[in-house]
Amino acid sequence: MQSATWGRFKSRFGWNATAFLVEWAGASVAGGDSQAKTGPLLVLSRKIAPGICMAYVPWGPELPANFPADSGSRNRALAELARGLRPLLPRGVAFARFDPPWFAPEGRFPEEPPPLPFRRAGADIQPPDTVVLDLTPQTGDILSAMKPKWRYNIGLAEKRGVTVTLAGETADAKPGPERDLESFYALLGETATRDGIAIHSLDYYEKLFAEYRDNGAGSGTFPAGLRLYTARHEADRLAAIVVLFRGKEATYLYGASSNAKRNLMAPYALQWRAMLDAKAAGCTRYDLFGIPPNEDPEHPMAGLYRFKTGFGGNVLHRPGSWDYPCKPVSYALFRAAERLRKKLRDGRKRR
Repeated sequence: MQSATWGRFKSRFGWNATAFLVEWAGASVAGGDSQAKTGPLLVLSRKIAPGICMAYVPWGPELPANFPADSGSRNRALAELARGLRPLLPRGVAFARFDPPWFAPEGRFPEEPPPLPFRRAGADIQPPDTVVLDLTPQTGDILSAMKPKWRYNIGLAEKRGVTVTLAGETADAKPGPERDLESFYALLGETATRDGIAIHSLDYYEKLFAEYRDNGAGSGTFPAGLRLYTARHEADRLAAIVVLFRGKEATYLYGASSNAKRNLMAPYALQWRAMLDAKAAGCTRYDLFGIPPNEDPEHPMAGLYRFKTGFGGNVLHRPGSWDYPCKPVSYALFRAAERLRKKLRDGRKRR
C-alpha cells in the first residue's frame, strides 16, 4: 500500500496521491549511524466534507531496518514525521491518519500511544491484526503446522473433486477469463448478504486488476502479480479469492464463497493452492490479512479468526490507525461522525 501502483489505483477513486522522500537523521537509528537513511512515503488525500480534507498514509512510514524496535522511539519518529509533513499537505486538510506498519507478535501492541496531539482513530482503515505463515519450510512441514481439521479439509476438497483454477491460466478456460471477475463479484455479493459486510462496486475490482495489469508483468486480462483463484465442483463455482504476490510476500486480499456445497470445503482448497503458488514464486510469507484482535467467540467475525489461524502461522498485531489533527474543530466533528457510523455498522454485524 506504499507502492506507486497503489497510489495510481486509489487516484481512480477520488484520492490524490503524493510521493515524498523522507530522510531519517542518522542519530535516530540504532548504533548512531551518521549517514542519513532515506525512503519513500506515499500520502493520499481526499475531500470528506465541504471545505474539509483528510490525508492518509497507508501502512507507513517504513522505518530504516536498524531503527530501534521499542514503541517509544517509533512513536517519537511518527510525531516528528507528522510535524514535518503538516505544512506540505493540501490546504483544508483537517487531520492526517497513519497506519504504522510495525507490529508485535502474540499479544497486543505495546500500550505506549503516540504523543499528543495524536488521537486513536474512530475506526481502523486497514485491519491491524493478522496471521502470517512462513513459507520457507518444506510443503509437508507447512501442512503439519496446520490444525488437523484444516489438513483434513484440504484433502477432503480434493477427494470430492473440487478443482482450483487461476484466472487467465489457460486460453481455453470455460466460460473464459473475461467473465471470472463478474463471477467473483457474484460470489462476493452472496458473501456480503450472508455475513452482513460491505463490499466495493464491480468497477473497483475491475480497475484494481487493470492497474496491476498495466503496470506489472503478465498479459491479457489478468496480471501475474495480482491473482484470482476460483474453486469449482462440476459446473458450480463455489468460492474465489484474490491474492497479491509482491516481492517476498503474498497477501490474501479478498475472498468470497457460495451458499451451495459448503460441505466440500472449497475455501481450504483455494488457500492451499495460493500458498503453494506463492512458495513456488519465491515468496517467503503468506499474509492472511485481517483477523479479530483475539479469539473471542462473541466477536461478529469469530469464524474468520478460527478459519485463518487454523492454517498455522504467527498472529501479529499492528497499532492500528492514529490521527494527527491539523484543524482541531473540524477534526472533532469528523471524529464524532465516524465513531457513530462505526457503532451503527458494528451493530448491524452483530445482528
